[in-house]
Amino acid sequence: MRSPEREPAVAASAPIASPPSAAQVESPGLLDRVFSPRGELTGAILAGAFLLGGFVAHSLLKIESAGVLYWASLAVGMVFGLRAAAEALREKKVDIDVLMVVGAALAAAIGHPEEGALLLFLFTLSGALEELASERTKREVEALFQLMPKAALVLRSGAWVEADAESLAEGEIVKVRPGERVPVDCAVVKGTSSIDQSTITGESMPRLVKEGDELYAGTVNTDDPLEARVLRPAKESSLAKIMNLVVEARERREPFQQAIDRLSQPYTIFVFAIAIATALVWRFGLGRPWIGETPATGAVYTAITLLIVASPCALIIATPTATLAAIARAARAGVLFKGGQSLARLARVSSVCLDKTGTLTYGRPRLYEVHPVAWSDGSALLAVAAGLEADATHPIARAIREAAAERGVEPAHVERVNHTVAQGIEGEINGRLARIGGAAFVEECVPVCLRQRTREVLGKIQQRGHIGVVVGVRERDNPDAGEAAVLIMADTVRPGAAALASELHALGVKPVRMLTGDNGATAERVARSLGLDAFDAELLPADKLRIVGEMKGAKGGVAVIGDGVNDAPALAAADIGIAIGTIGTAAALESADAVLLNDSLHAVPWIIRLARRTRTTIGANLSLAVGIIVIVGIATLVGSALRRPVPLSLGVVAHEGGTLLVVLNSLRLLAFPPPTAGVVPDDGD
Repeated sequence: MRSPEREPAVAASAPIASPPSAAQVESPGLLDRVFSPRGELTGAILAGAFLLGGFVAHSLLKIESAGVLYWASLAVGMVFGLRAAAEALREKKVDIDVLMVVGAALAAAIGHPEEGALLLFLFTLSGALEELASERTKREVEALFQLMPKAALVLRSGAWVEADAESLAEGEIVKVRPGERVPVDCAVVKGTSSIDQSTITGESMPRLVKEGDELYAGTVNTDDPLEARVLRPAKESSLAKIMNLVVEARERREPFQQAIDRLSQPYTIFVFAIAIATALVWRFGLGRPWIGETPATGAVYTAITLLIVASPCALIIATPTATLAAIARAARAGVLFKGGQSLARLARVSSVCLDKTGTLTYGRPRLYEVHPVAWSDGSALLAVAAGLEADATHPIARAIREAAAERGVEPAHVERVNHTVAQGIEGEINGRLARIGGAAFVEECVPVCLRQRTREVLGKIQQRGHIGVVVGVRERDNPDAGEAAVLIMADTVRPGAAALASELHALGVKPVRMLTGDNGATAERVARSLGLDAFDAELLPADKLRIVGEMKGAKGGVAVIGDGVNDAPALAAADIGIAIGTIGTAAALESADAVLLNDSLHAVPWIIRLARRTRTTIGANLSLAVGIIVIVGIATLVGSALRRPVPLSLGVVAHEGGTLLVVLNSLRLLAFPPPTAGVVPDDGD
C-alpha cells in the first residue's frame, strides 16, 4: 500500500487546465513504466511466480538449491519496497513502507527468505491493486477532460473560422454542427436541435433546445446545426467547475481519516518500539534465544511477526478507498459530492427541507387547460393567444406558444400589436380587437354578458394556486359580439417529485418539508399533491435560514435541497446542502455540498442510500482492519509465550489479506445499483 499523505495535493481553488495534447506528452521512461501501477502489478506477479516456484521445487520436489528462487522473489519485491521506503525517509517520515521493508529484511536475515519474500509479494500486490483501484474510481470523472472540445467554429469578421476553444470570448457567436460537442457554455440564438447531455448529467434522453436555451460545454448536438452566443470562457465553463469540484472532493478528508493520517507516523514508530520491546522481553524475561532453532524459541522471529501484524495498512485505507469509490459512483449517475464529509453527513440525515420553485418544480409555467367562457372556441382562442404572444419573451408567452405547438394549433396572424407593460398585449385579427393579459386589461374585449363569468372562473383558478390568463376577442363596433377564455397554467413538477416524499419516508427520513417564498394557496396545492409532511409559504431567505436552524436541533441531520440562488443561505446552514438541476449556476456549485446535474429528483433517495451503504462499508473495513491487528497480534504473543507460535507466513497473509479485502469491499460501491424511478431497494444499512 502507499501512504496517502504522500499523494500530491492540488489546490481546490485552482482552475482546471485542459489536458495536454499528444504532442505535449512525453513517452514515459523505463523507470516510470516499471514503477507505474501496472509495472508494480507485473513485478508482484513475477515475485509471486518465483515464490511459487521456490515452494514447489523446495518443499515438494526436495531440490536443495531451489532456495535461490525465494531470494529472487525477495529481490523483486525489494525493488518496489526500497523505493517507497526511500521516498518516505527522504521526507523524514517513518511509515508503513519502511516498516514492511524492515520486516522483510529481518525475516531474511534470520534465515527465512521465503517469509520475507511472501511479505513483499503480498505488499507489492496489494499496493498495485490499491493504486489500480484508485485509478478506476477516478476514471469515470476524469474522463470529463476528454469531453472538452479543442476547436470551435466561430463567427469572426463576417466569416466562420476554426479557432481554439480556449480563445473564445464572451459574446462571440459559435456554430455547433450535428455530431459536434458544444465548445463552451453558450445560449442558442438560432436553430432547434436535440442535445445529448448524458455524459455530464446522466440523463438518458436528449434534451430539445431552441432559441434562448443554454448549452453546456462538452454536450453533443445530435440533430440540426445551432448558432449560439458564448456565455463564459472555456476555463469558467460548467465542465471546468465540475472538475474543480472533483479535485476538491479528492483532497478533502473526513475527520476520522484526518486523525488516522496524523497518527500514521507515531503509530508506526510505536509498532517498532513494541516489536523491539517484545524481542527484549522474550530474550531477557522469558529466556528465549535471539534466533532459535524453531520459530517458537526465537525472540526476533516473534518480534518480526508482531511488527508485521500490527502494521495499520488496512486501517489507513479503510475510509479513503470507500469514499473515493462512492464519489466516483455518484459522479457516474450525475451527482457530484464535494468530499467524503458530505457523504458522511448525508448518511445521518433524518429530515429534508426543499425549495419549491426551481426544485420541486421547474420554475416555469405550463399551460394545461384552455377554459372557454360560454360558447367560445378554445382552439381558436389559443391561436389568438399564440399570435399575440408570438414575439414576447416572458415565461407565460413561451408556455402559450409551446402549448399551441403541442396541440397543432397555428398562431393567428395579428396586426398592430401593442404591448402594455405589466398589463398585457393588444392586437387586431381580421379587423377584430384582441387582447391577452389580466382580467382588468382584457375586460374591454370580453362580451359584456361573459365578464362576470370570466371573473368567477379566474377567481376559482387563483384559489387553487394556479395561474390564470384571460384572452378575449370582439368586434370593434359590437361589444357583445366576441369570445373569451381563461388560460390555466401551473408550474411544472420535476420528474421524481411525486414519489419523493414516499421514498424518503421509506428510508426513515421525516419530515419532508417545503420552504417557499410563493403564496400560501400555491404552496398548499403543491405540498398536498406531492404528499409532503409540512410546508411554509411566503418566506424570505432569512426565514428559511431560521427554520433550518430550528430543525437542526432535532435528532439526526437536516438536508436542504434548493436551486442554489435564493436558497444559498439555507444550503450553507444545513448539515448538507444539495443543489439541483443547475450545472451552469455558480451559486449552486459554491453553496451546496452536493450537486444533482440532471432535472430529476429520483437521485435524492438514491444518494441517501449510497451514503448509508458507504458508511456501512467503511464500518466493515475498520472492523476488519482493527480485528486483524488485535486478534492476530494477541495470538502472536500468547502463542509464542506458550510455545505454540503463529507462523510469520500466517501473520503476513492475515495482514496483507486484510488490506486486499478492504480494497475489494470498497470497490463493491462502484456496482451500487443505479437510481430507479419509484423503487426503494434495500439500502443495506
